[in-house]
Amino acid sequence: MRSIAITVNGVRRELDVEPRQLLVYALREQLGLTGTNVGCDTTTCGACTVHLDGESVKSCTVLAVQADGREVTTIEGLQSNGDLHEMQRAFHENHALQCGYCTPGMIMAATSLLKEHPDPSDEEIRYGLEGNLCRCTGYHNIVKAVQAVAGA
Repeated sequence: MRSIAITVNGVRRELDVEPRQLLVYALREQLGLTGTNVGCDTTTCGACTVHLDGESVKSCTVLAVQADGREVTTIEGLQSNGDLHEMQRAFHENHALQCGYCTPGMIMAATSLLKEHPDPSDEEIRYGLEGNLCRCTGYHNIVKAVQAVAGA
């Protein structure tokens, strides 16, 4: 076991983890942050997307020990004082979710995309989110939601 200290959603947390434990499992099983979903463990689906030091990453490809001393933001950390983040609201208002399984990862990837490209075209949004899969084929409304936030 290894002791690590990570700041998750603004709170410093200390954990004992196996050296091979993935960040997604530390978040879900040790910290109870189940908004970060496990979909594939192979980087294919993007359901586990979080921000690591402000960058969008798939937490199924990051070891928990690699997050030692770093800052992680999960879907739970986007809201402020109980108010939804503008991207969370846009997904709701634009019906950009169906089953909801991909939604946390999509929202995390979309917020990162807009940080890098504040005014993307539909094509740039689709390209920027291509590492996140929606098996319910909700892409049209997902693009609309991202555009709504970009245009706000």
